[in-house]
Amino acid sequence: MRITIIHGQSHQGSTCHIARLLAEKLGGEVTEFFLPRDFGEFCVGCTACFIESEKRCPHFEKLAPITQAMDRADVLILASPVYVYHTTGAMKAFLDHYGWRWMVHRPEEKMFSKQAVCISTAAGAGMKSVNRDMADSTFFWGVAKTYQYGVAVHETSWEQVSGKKKRSVERKLDRLARRLKAGQGRVRPSVKTKLFFAVMRQMQKRGWNEADARYWQSKGWTEKKCPWHS
Repeated sequence: MRITIIHGQSHQGSTCHIARLLAEKLGGEVTEFFLPRDFGEFCVGCTACFIESEKRCPHFEKLAPITQAMDRADVLILASPVYVYHTTGAMKAFLDHYGWRWMVHRPEEKMFSKQAVCISTAAGAGMKSVNRDMADSTFFWGVAKTYQYGVAVHETSWEQVSGKKKRSVERKLDRLARRLKAGQGRVRPSVKTKLFFAVMRQMQKRGWNEADARYWQSKGWTEKKCPWHS
């Protein structure tokens, strides 16, 4: 199993430890990226990725190693601590760069056979909204199955987290790892994803954006072909 972890921070706190613990339980090859250390650019809003090509993004080359690692992975782990009830600015800036990959534009067909996990931690609350921030992107990328795990650790460092809380985290990650392993190679997109794709197919048939329409036509998606059958 190939796992790519995108950490929404550069320090190795509770969120990082939990993401790594899940990857360890899954086993296999792990590739990690820390934001903003490994990518810290803000989207400039030029819209070139939408109108022309993602290669026209001024940050395309810098982002390429992460893009390639995500495409190779079987499981994507997006991990972010809670910052004022939302994901970190670094994670948001990273996700902003993949708007062109949303199903409304030019989704990568490999995503439709992947699994993803959104992980967040907080001293108190806000995990649900953080996971939603990240899960919105995995859904619109076309990821077949996204799990969300948030936990209030009641501390500001992993070292200070109680043994009882750590044991609870271990048990929940064990269950999550079993689900991910069971889905490996067999997971298929949800009905919601398929319906949304069908709506996008009709929109692309009308060719509202030339770059997107050419892409969908080249994949055969404006006809009967679907990415999860590729």
